[in-house]
Amino acid sequence: MIDFAPLYQRLSGTGLEPLAQALPNLIEQQFSDKRHGDLPRWLSALESLPAVEPCNVDLNADAITVGNDNSCPDATRQEIKTGLRKLMPWRKGPFSIHGIEIDTEWRSDWKWNRLKHHIQPLAGRTVLDVGCGSGYHCLRMAGVGAELVIGIDPSPLFVVQHQAIKHFVGEYNTYVLPLGIQHMPARLNAFDTVFSMGVLYHRRSPLDHLIELRDCLRPGGELVLETLVIEGQPGATLMPEARYAKMRNVWFIPSCPTLELWLKRSGFENIKLVDESSTGIEEQRTTAWMQYESLADFLNPNDNRLTVEGYPAPRRAIFTATRP
Repeated sequence: MIDFAPLYQRLSGTGLEPLAQALPNLIEQQFSDKRHGDLPRWLSALESLPAVEPCNVDLNADAITVGNDNSCPDATRQEIKTGLRKLMPWRKGPFSIHGIEIDTEWRSDWKWNRLKHHIQPLAGRTVLDVGCGSGYHCLRMAGVGAELVIGIDPSPLFVVQHQAIKHFVGEYNTYVLPLGIQHMPARLNAFDTVFSMGVLYHRRSPLDHLIELRDCLRPGGELVLETLVIEGQPGATLMPEARYAKMRNVWFIPSCPTLELWLKRSGFENIKLVDESSTGIEEQRTTAWMQYESLADFLNPNDNRLTVEGYPAPRRAIFTATRP
């Protein structure tokens, strides 16, 4: 089992003390959930990874990198590759581990490059990354000086993937926990920056989600929100009849003016739209490390401006806002 005791100790006596008190039981519940029948296999793969001293670590490259083709023997490299492939599918990245290129489904570096110049500097800040996946962005945040980054995602696979990457890059005060935003203590009012990227449209009540995010922030803290949007006027919102791009759990996709209003009504100020762009099949795609369907399979084969259901193809926006 993954040892989170160093995180509990780090949070003790800080503004995140309520989280430290809640975490042991929450994590035990999530890791003992019988729905995750593959968890023993994932943990076994994690334990099988050979020990290799961190070297040439770069958290600021497009692919989070440790070592190179010559940083460990070929036999060790094969052990590493075997262990990491047992943790497929890899969705958020990319990573380069001792010459092994983990080509993830998402080019998450593209999203990071779109937002990194528009957010408040992360140096010295305590950060929460909601829906963080394998923690790629958590490590990018650490790379620019964040003091502590806590990522939450309910999938234990992503937690194990992050531990696998940390096994090689070393300790950078990043932690990925098997939690959803609903597990966070109410009204923490503690994080300097909160990221929510690719989550809002999965929530049945988007305004409640925005309020949950707001209540995790200290006064003056910054929200970085990235989500699907549609083109349209204030008030325009798409609610799919059933699926959107083959996803069952998509509830509301607003226009940018609508989302700005949602943020205002949720108590945010200094609201800025910093990026709006279409998602292409070069950014999200099937790879050797994620062999299931991806964006190309979700679009209308005769018109890639539409999903297979006939809705507008994925378009994403990034907003920043602050809590008063």
